[in-house]
Amino acid sequence: MAYITVGTENSVDIDIFYTDHGPADAQPVVLIHGFPLNGESWDLQSRALLESGYRVIAYDRRGFGASTKTATGSDYDTFASDLHALVEDLELEDAVLVGFSMGTGEIARYLSRYGASRIAKAAFLGSLEPYLLITDDNPDGAGDQAFFDGTAAAVAEDRY
Repeated sequence: MAYITVGTENSVDIDIFYTDHGPADAQPVVLIHGFPLNGESWDLQSRALLESGYRVIAYDRRGFGASTKTATGSDYDTFASDLHALVEDLELEDAVLVGFSMGTGEIARYLSRYGASRIAKAAFLGSLEPYLLITDDNPDGAGDQAFFDGTAAAVAEDRY
């Protein structure tokens, strides 16, 4: 099993678990899972990509799967920073980023913060809604303010 350390929390390393298969000199495809999945959710797609000659990297975002569970850092800036650390640590060039659901937000934040100098393409699968709150100018949102306040309160109450 492979890990990279992306930081510390309370003097404990924050490790990101990843798999890296295929020829080292092949074009890398980085698979970024959705919520509440992990890198294993890409197993079928990974096989097809490997058979097509790609290098396939799938990882478990912090707090998911075999990666370190943290009390902080569950935000897109941090997730993008972790992705950046993976891209840099593996010295990826000409990479294809493929995100599903929550993973698409991570790709968008990564590109906005770090640019595309190491990225050839990005694929957004089952993209996140751009804005989930129902408002006068966004009547198709997923919920009203009370819904999101209630969700936040329930998560905070059930945190540990």
